[in-house]
Amino acid sequence: MVEIPSIMWSTTLRVASPTNYPSRELDGDKIILPQSALEQLLAASTAASTSAPLASASNPLRNSYAPYTATRAPLAFDGDPYQQLPSPLMFRLVNPSNGNIIYAGIREFSAQEGEVILSPYLMEGLGINRSQKASEESVENVGNEVEELQVVVHANTLPKGTYVRLRPLEAGYNPLDWKALLERQLRESFTTLTNGATLSVLGAKGEVFRLLVDGFRPEGEGICVVNTDLEVDIEALDEEQARETIRQIMAKHQKAPGTAGGSSVGQELNIWMTVDGQVLPGDYVDYELPSWARSRVLEIEISQLQDEYGVDLFVSPKSSRQRALPRVSEHVFSAFNYTQDGSKRITIQPTNTELDNAESLLISIHGYTPESTASDESPRPFKLKVKNNALTTGKATPPPVADTGDANPEERSPDEEQCKNCLQWVPKSTMILHENFCLRNNVVCPQCQNVFQKASSEWKDHWHCSHDEAYGSSEMEKAKHDDLYHTERQCPFCPFTTNAIPDLARHRTTLCPGKIILCQFCHLEVCQEGDPFNPSTEMLHTGLTDHELVDGARTTDCHLCSKIIRLRDMSAHLKYHELEKAHRIKPPVCRNKNCGRTLHGVGRNGVVNAGTKMGQGPGNDIGLCSLCFSPLYVSLYDPEGKALKRRIERKYLTQMMQGCGKRWCANEWCKTGRANMKLEPKPSTAQLALPQVKPLMDLVRDIQTPIYFCVDDANQRRRQLAELLASEDDWELEWCIAACEAEGPDMDRARGWLINWAPSKE
Repeated sequence: MVEIPSIMWSTTLRVASPTNYPSRELDGDKIILPQSALEQLLAASTAASTSAPLASASNPLRNSYAPYTATRAPLAFDGDPYQQLPSPLMFRLVNPSNGNIIYAGIREFSAQEGEVILSPYLMEGLGINRSQKASEESVENVGNEVEELQVVVHANTLPKGTYVRLRPLEAGYNPLDWKALLERQLRESFTTLTNGATLSVLGAKGEVFRLLVDGFRPEGEGICVVNTDLEVDIEALDEEQARETIRQIMAKHQKAPGTAGGSSVGQELNIWMTVDGQVLPGDYVDYELPSWARSRVLEIEISQLQDEYGVDLFVSPKSSRQRALPRVSEHVFSAFNYTQDGSKRITIQPTNTELDNAESLLISIHGYTPESTASDESPRPFKLKVKNNALTTGKATPPPVADTGDANPEERSPDEEQCKNCLQWVPKSTMILHENFCLRNNVVCPQCQNVFQKASSEWKDHWHCSHDEAYGSSEMEKAKHDDLYHTERQCPFCPFTTNAIPDLARHRTTLCPGKIILCQFCHLEVCQEGDPFNPSTEMLHTGLTDHELVDGARTTDCHLCSKIIRLRDMSAHLKYHELEKAHRIKPPVCRNKNCGRTLHGVGRNGVVNAGTKMGQGPGNDIGLCSLCFSPLYVSLYDPEGKALKRRIERKYLTQMMQGCGKRWCANEWCKTGRANMKLEPKPSTAQLALPQVKPLMDLVRDIQTPIYFCVDDANQRRRQLAELLASEDDWELEWCIAACEAEGPDMDRARGWLINWAPSKE
C-alpha cells in the first residue's frame, strides 16, 4: 500500500452564524468548509507528493472524496488529485481568543467563502457560545462594530485509537441506558475524539447524558475513531460520584416495572376484565384490547384514583393508519377529568370512524407530573375496567342541572323556604337559625354557585380560569389545567404550534408528517410525511399519504394479466378485472360427456376461445373438441354427413362390443368402462347393440345432446374434477371445465383460476 504524505495546510476562517443555517445542523465533530479549501488541500497534497509515486488505478483511496466535490470546478493542475488526499480528512481547530483546541472531521465543502460551519460539539469545545454568537450577529447587522469570531483550521492526521476513558459529569448515569447509543453516535457522527472534550448522548426518553473524554491510547491530544477497534471504559469522576451512582441505580431498580415500588406491567385485556395496577409519575402502563363486540358501545374506565390530576387515561386504535402507543401528546381518545362518580371514563360508539379497520385498541395509563410543581414520587394506584354496553338510542342525555330552586316549584312544601346564601331549602321555622349559621360559616362562589366553608382549603384554593369555563379547588388542578390547555407547544416534526394538548394530539394523529403508519406498499412502519398545512391534491384524491404516493410509484407485474402497473394503481386495476370478469360469457364445452376440454380452448391469463383465435378451433359442426373429433376426421367429401354418421356408429359399436381396454375408463357406453365401474354389461353383439345405439345416432346433429366417447386418463380426471368443483355451486360447470383445462387436474390451482377469471353464481 502506498503511503500518502501528510498535508501542510492551514487557514483562518470566520465562524458562520447558527441563524444562517438552521436546517443544516451538524452532528458529532463534523465541519463544513468552503469550496476553495478543497482546492487548496488538493494543491497542497500534490505539492507534498512530488517525490512519491502516484497510486495505481486500483488504489482503494481512489475517489474516496468524490462526494465532497460533486459540483467542483476544474482544478488548475494535472494528474488525478483524488488519489492524494488522506482518508479520512482530519483538522485541528484553534480558537485564537482563548487558545481552545479541538479536532474535527469533514462533512462537505459547501460553506460560504471565508466561513466555516461548526457543529454544536465543536463550538462547545472551542468555547463559543451559540446564543452569544447569534446575538453578536444581530448587533452587527444593526451597525455596531463587533469583533468577528474566527478559528484557525489546520489539516492534521491522528493515530487510530485503541482505548478511550469516559467520565460521566453527573451521578446516576447507568451505562446500560446509553452505552449502545454512544457506540452508535461515535460510529455515525465522529471521525476524531479530543482529550478534555465533552460528549452529549441523547437517551431513548429524550434525556441527555454528558461524558468527559479523559485519556487515550495512544496518548496525545486526540485520536481517530474510524475503522478501528476502540475499547471504551466508563469511570466515575470520584468515589463520591460512584457511590451516588450506585445508590441511584439501585433506587431505579426498586422502581422497575413489576416491582412494588414501580409501575405495573402492561398486559392483554379482556372484556369485563378488571385490572388493578399502579403507575409512577411520568411513566406509562400500556395495555392492549385485541377484541370486543364492535356492534356495541365500548366503555373504558379507571377508578379508585387518589385525586383527579394524578392519573390520566389515553386510548388509540391500532391500525395501518395509527401505530404509535398512546401518549400525552399523541392519542385519539383521552380522559383528563373526573366523571360524577369519581372515575375517568372514555366511551366509544360503534359508529365512530376512528375504529375503522382497527386491529386492536391500545390503552395507556399515565402518571401526570407537571413540570412547574413538585409532586410525590410514589406509585399511584388505579383500577382499569373495559366493558361493552348496550347500544344507545341516539338521543343525548341532558347533563344534570344544579338545584337552584327554580325548577319544579310545585314539588316544594309550602313550609319550606330557600336560603339566599347556600340556596338550600329549609323549613321556615328554622330559617333564622340556618341563615345566621350559614352566613357566618359558608360562602358561595359567584361564578359557579358552589358553596364552601369559609375556613376550608377548598375555598382558599378555589379558582376559575380566565380563558375558559374551567374551575377547581386545588393548586395542582390549576397547574395541570394551565399545562394542558394554556401552555405553548410545538410539534417536534413540523412548524405546527398550539397551546392545548388535545389539539397537539389531534394533529399528531392526523396530519403530522411524523405520524407513524404501516405503508401498504413497503409494509414497514414509517412516517407518513407531507405538508400538514398544504396537502397535495393527489393525496386528498387517493387517500394515500405522501410516503405512499412516492413508494407506490414503483411498478410491478399484475399477477392476472402480466401488465406493468404502479403499486398505487394496482387496487383500481384489480377492480377493472373484477368488472370485466362479471360480464364474461361462458365458454362452450366439448359435447363428449367424458371430455374435460372447452370447445375452442383456453389460453394464458384466463383467455377463453384461444384456439379459435389462433385458427385451431374444432373444425366440425357436431360440437366436439378437436381432440375428440380427431378419430372421426377423414378427407372424404361428405356434405350431408352420412359418412360421419357411419363412423360415429362404428365407434359406438366398437366401444360396446370390444371396449377400449383402458383401466381408468369410466365411460358407461364402453364395455371396459362398465366393467371398471362394476355396472351391468351392455349387449356385446352387433345385433343387440344396434337398437341401443340407434337413439344416439338420431340425435347426432342435436349439439345439446351429449356424446359418450372414451378419452385419455388426464382428460377424464379433468372432467371429474370440474364436476366436483361445480357441485360446490359457486361456479358454472363450463367455467370449471375451463379452469381444469388451463391448470390441469389440480384442485387448488383450478380454484385459484376460477377466483381470478370466472364470474361466480349470484
